Amino acid sequence: MTDVTTLRTTTDAEVLLPGDAAYEEMRPRYAGAGEPAVIIRPSTPEQVADALRLAQEHALPVSVRSGGHGAAAFPNPGGLVIDMAAFDGIEVRDDGLVRIGTAATWGEVADALAPHGLVITSGDTREVGVGGIALGGGMGWLVRSVGLTIDTVASFELVTVDGRQLVASADSEPELFWALRGGGGNFGVVTHVTFRPTALPAIVGGRISLDTARLAETLAAWRHVMRAAPDELSVTFATLPAFGPEVPASAQLVVCYAGDDERAAASAIAPLLELPGVIASEIARRPYADLVEPGPPPMPVRMVGSHGFADLDDDTIAYLVAALAHPAPVISSVRYLGGAFARVDAEATAFGYRDREVMLFRIVALPPDADPELVAAAEDSWAPIASRTTSTYGNFVEQEDPALLPLIYPAATLERLRAVKRAFDPGNVLRRNHNIR
Repeated sequence: MTDVTTLRTTTDAEVLLPGDAAYEEMRPRYAGAGEPAVIIRPSTPEQVADALRLAQEHALPVSVRSGGHGAAAFPNPGGLVIDMAAFDGIEVRDDGLVRIGTAATWGEVADALAPHGLVITSGDTREVGVGGIALGGGMGWLVRSVGLTIDTVASFELVTVDGRQLVASADSEPELFWALRGGGGNFGVVTHVTFRPTALPAIVGGRISLDTARLAETLAAWRHVMRAAPDELSVTFATLPAFGPEVPASAQLVVCYAGDDERAAASAIAPLLELPGVIASEIARRPYADLVEPGPPPMPVRMVGSHGFADLDDDTIAYLVAALAHPAPVISSVRYLGGAFARVDAEATAFGYRDREVMLFRIVALPPDADPELVAAAEDSWAPIASRTTSTYGNFVEQEDPALLPLIYPAATLERLRAVKRAFDPGNVLRRNHNIR
């Protein structure tokens, strides 16, 4: 058994051990609390290299934390966590690019870029970290106008498991650059990401409230509107459960027109306001940062999540409406895709599944001690939809299960990722993730 107390003498990075007050502050994750043997908090790439070296010397499983908000946030009991909190800078460069530390959050990014009239398509909520999305995908509010977050990356700065500091871009380590855009944290510890931002001083958007009794009718009509919509219009259907008798269950469309031309926006949004079941709307010209709202706090419940990419045909709509009628509280979304997202060649990045119409997502909130039968029933209620999906989004997958990799990556993409893994992490040091062996 490794004596982790000796690690303090072998690096000048901050080392937190069980019993330290700072350890207890850092141990919680969004989805719970981990129990690592040690947390190392580097502030330089050299200290990141130290942490990777120590993990290998002491045979400690290693995991990397940027924002700590990932749905998976795989626990690492008895392992070594590299906490990247010190890498949180945001720099708007003279060449028009934006260099961001992996631990910055998307709310911080939106606020920092707003005075410059710039945006980077990102996570939906403020607390989500840059690192996980920049490596996994990033289906933000501009997904139809500019694509995924990974489609806007110009370069990554990272430390490999053998301690090298590399820059991966189209011109430097291009195969690694390809793999990092969608392949997650399998190949190194990313310290900074440089993005190509979008000039967007404002958006036109907001929320359209819907009648929960007419969802099938609304979704069918919404589908037809979106199939003819301009790329600038990104829309997500979402539902929330009741929060006590004062706050009933709700359904809405979250709308973002990527441009501040209010006349063009009004023309694109008008068909949404005429959908059956619309009961109210709050559409206005506003800063992009207004859409990057605070996320809900972690709930003391057992969350049963289901998701996948599909086409929004009539059967899928019917199955979805039935799944939303689950007796337990349900949170759901349907993000309409297409546009720039779909035009990126499937081989251009390691995010290979771009040919479906929507991304479906549902969480059923059960009691923390829910019987296995209740959990199974919640999972079974999604089965008809699962039969309609062809793939899924890795950033939403909670299980560390190699059997799920074919749902995240096409076969050819997975084989190519394995070749990159052999080149940069042949010992599979970075395996606390959707592991590519």
